Amino acid sequence: MAAAIEKLPQLKSATDGLNEMSENERSGFINLVSRYLSGEAQHIEWSKIQTPTDEIVVPYDKMANVSEDASETKYLLDKLVVLKLNGGLGTTMGCTGPKSVIEVRDGLTFLDLIVIQIENLNNKYGCKVPLVLMNSFNTHDDTQKIVEKYTNSNVDIHTFNQSKYPRVVADEFVPWPSKGKTDKDGWYPPGHGDVFPSLMNSGKLDAFLSQGKEYVFVANSDNLGAIVDLKILKHLIQNKNEYCMEVTPKTLADVKGGTLISYEGKVQLLEIAQVPDEHVNEFKSIEKFKIFNTNNLWVNLKAIKKLVEADALKMEIIPNPKEVDGVKVLQLETAAGAAIRFFDNAIGVNVPRSRFLPVKATSDLLLVQSDLYTLVDGFVTRNKARTNPTNPAIELGPEFKKVASFLSRFKSIPSIVELDSLKVSGDVWFGSGVVLKGKVSVKANSGTKLEIPDNSVVENKDINGPEDL
Repeated sequence: MAAAIEKLPQLKSATDGLNEMSENERSGFINLVSRYLSGEAQHIEWSKIQTPTDEIVVPYDKMANVSEDASETKYLLDKLVVLKLNGGLGTTMGCTGPKSVIEVRDGLTFLDLIVIQIENLNNKYGCKVPLVLMNSFNTHDDTQKIVEKYTNSNVDIHTFNQSKYPRVVADEFVPWPSKGKTDKDGWYPPGHGDVFPSLMNSGKLDAFLSQGKEYVFVANSDNLGAIVDLKILKHLIQNKNEYCMEVTPKTLADVKGGTLISYEGKVQLLEIAQVPDEHVNEFKSIEKFKIFNTNNLWVNLKAIKKLVEADALKMEIIPNPKEVDGVKVLQLETAAGAAIRFFDNAIGVNVPRSRFLPVKATSDLLLVQSDLYTLVDGFVTRNKARTNPTNPAIELGPEFKKVASFLSRFKSIPSIVELDSLKVSGDVWFGSGVVLKGKVSVKANSGTKLEIPDNSVVENKDINGPEDL
């Protein structure tokens, strides 16, 4: 690293020459790189890790309920801003544009559902909860056009851009754009840890404070479970908690998720990247680390302002090396959850799994479009007819990866209320009205097309060809 630190002045002067960057972006970027080069990464001593108590990670059921009185609800909502992280593209699901415009159910997109939810709150309680979208340079232009369709809704929609940092050419340690890489690929958005300085730099944070807002509820735009929860908000206001992270019990599908620990008297996030190799299996075990971060975060606005102004939010740096167009580049990122240790009186809340329903792939889309869920007032609610608390495990082959091919391969989404697991591979097509139960595996052999006929009921079966139906 010592040699690399000598490269900082040259990196700085090259960055000064990049006109696309604002002053705030330049200083933020140089700051991040210097922290990275000085190797100030916090070293976790494994023996000092403690399991957080119920005071630090509060069980959701122990939080007081909000009274039936609509005036208390309005009082709470008047203090709230809802912010969705909207920087991601739908490319992994074969879609162009922001991921939040993928249709989730009944022809409604992620963004439609979010607006409907907040509009219902505003209409019902006569309040003005604003919706803020943090875009990246990848999603900004499209999002500006898309939000125009909500002009007549009862929701004030604000957008701002997160920072745009240059990718660094790994071997020379210079910004890629100053080497002539002038298109979008020369740049990157530095992770959602950037939400705090960017919200402040956009001027939005001060504006909300002047309107009497106190807390921002931050969540990923693709988490359908991240709906406004007044019980959590009431608890934070009453107990003066500056920061709250929603966590939920781990299942085997979440073993890589970050967890909350008590460390030297403070609550902090422990991510798999920070875990020494010899402890990784222990980290993944559900016995010792029982909870993981949903990335639903509640943060006090004044506290954000104070910490950003003091340049105190020095979250763990996540180095993300990539190869783009044959060039090895480095992008440094931070995560919003890691900021928990800088806020006073920070807590976790152990919430029901229903508050974590992310759509990362078409297998998740299958769940939320099926009879396992219903859509009421913009909220996706689980069907009471399913008795098993966990969702079916669904694995779809590459033929189903893109939303368009996924939709064309299901004439209608099968009934899966009684399904335990589904594995599909090869050129498989589903008819309409299909019912899947128990453990089902469907495999079309190479070069053959396998169709599941309309109205088939498939229960605990391995299907490898038409003869198995």
